[in-house]
Amino acid sequence: MKIFFATLATETNTFSPIPTGRAAFMADRDWYRTNGSLNPPALGNTALIQWRNAATADGHEVAESICASAQPAGTTLRNVYEHLRGLILEDLKAAMPVDVVLLCMHGAMVADGYDDCEGDTLAHVRAIVGPKTTIGLELDLHCHLTELMRTSADVIITYKEYPHTDVAERARELYAICTRAQKGEVKPVMAYHDCRMISMWRTSVEPMKGFVARMQSLEGKDGILSVSYGHGFPWGDVPEVGAKMLVVADGDQAKAQALATELGEEIWRIREECFPRHDTIDGGIDAALAAPAGPIVMADVADNAGGGAPSDNTAILKRMVERGVSNAVIGCFWDPIAVQFCIEAGVGAAFDLRIGGKCGIASGEPVDLKVTVMAIVADHSQGGLSGSRAKLGDSVWVRAGGIDIVLNSTRSQVFRPDAFTGLGLTLADKKIVVVKSTQHFYAGFAPIAKEIRYIAAPGAIGPDFANIPFTKRTTPYWPRVENPWATNA
Repeated sequence: MKIFFATLATETNTFSPIPTGRAAFMADRDWYRTNGSLNPPALGNTALIQWRNAATADGHEVAESICASAQPAGTTLRNVYEHLRGLILEDLKAAMPVDVVLLCMHGAMVADGYDDCEGDTLAHVRAIVGPKTTIGLELDLHCHLTELMRTSADVIITYKEYPHTDVAERARELYAICTRAQKGEVKPVMAYHDCRMISMWRTSVEPMKGFVARMQSLEGKDGILSVSYGHGFPWGDVPEVGAKMLVVADGDQAKAQALATELGEEIWRIREECFPRHDTIDGGIDAALAAPAGPIVMADVADNAGGGAPSDNTAILKRMVERGVSNAVIGCFWDPIAVQFCIEAGVGAAFDLRIGGKCGIASGEPVDLKVTVMAIVADHSQGGLSGSRAKLGDSVWVRAGGIDIVLNSTRSQVFRPDAFTGLGLTLADKKIVVVKSTQHFYAGFAPIAKEIRYIAAPGAIGPDFANIPFTKRTTPYWPRVENPWATNA
């Protein structure tokens, strides 16, 4: 059996001020032309590594194309998407005939002229390989599950966990189902159920933790091959934005549809319990200061680079300074200019520094502080998802009064404590730790936090789901309307 695989992935926030260009795929992140699976683990090549290892162990031939994974940002430039798609199609044609195609994509990639890059890529792949080749797709659970994806692929599996701690496991599952399908052992069919909801679901806590366990308990029995819950990515202005249940069954379309509907109705019933709650900035600070012990971890959910935000919004920092908060840490601010100033000044230098507020309206106003440069680390990184490393670039730790601030030159959300401790900071003795992240910080910070609070500060991915200014979704959804099934207008 010959297995072809590739990665082309980014999450597009169509409201972000940051265009996604060539450098985002080929310079800022890990880029590989044909050997991504042979390199150290990063988010983009995690699935490729699993597929190569499994195929090699099974004695199959492999043909590998690109590994291209860009930090979430705004719409991808048309020529960039078409070039990267073209490389995959060129490599696929050269590798033909192939038995299985496995693609790692995000599921919420938007380019100029393409609201559904994943579906478009799959359709081109299907046109090349024909109906007898099995096509499998692994997606981030923050995806737009489109009909073009469903009709172009044989098997789609999304991550189940948020934070995404199961990327490798889902890749192995996809490989197993697709190779079994190609051998004729199973005949995958897929069904969706549109949940008519736009929100965020934290799978680390109940009731979502139990729902994920229920999904997994249904797999591998009674003809059900896989169950996925596509949470959707709320900040993508595309027609099919929103949450959907996805079931892959063995040859029984009606069974797949019935289970997708059943599970979709279950997730609807627990929507209020799952709905993410947020503090105001002052409310979060008040709660942290009143807590008997720290660290209290506060998530700056709306300025998360992992959702396409600039990661330079200053609202929480500004309020902490105004209130005289001390014994606190905040980061990571994407501010290459401030980083360069600190590098030029050197460790120990004290000077006036303008921080953040640089990219646009969502960034807020800059904050001017008298800082002391405490540490400088070149090519800093942190632990990422599923055992990978996430680049932070040249980074600095500065101190302003009682607040320690981390600035980085490669835009990234905070995943793990070593984003801070790798610069020499300590966290256990701090009262407040503010992380620019929506939920991926949870696995790393929950073990050290006395409490975790989520802050709805201004930013490019604000959690006001009812009022996101969509122009392309026409189907009603909750929480914009209380009962989205009451009308189809």
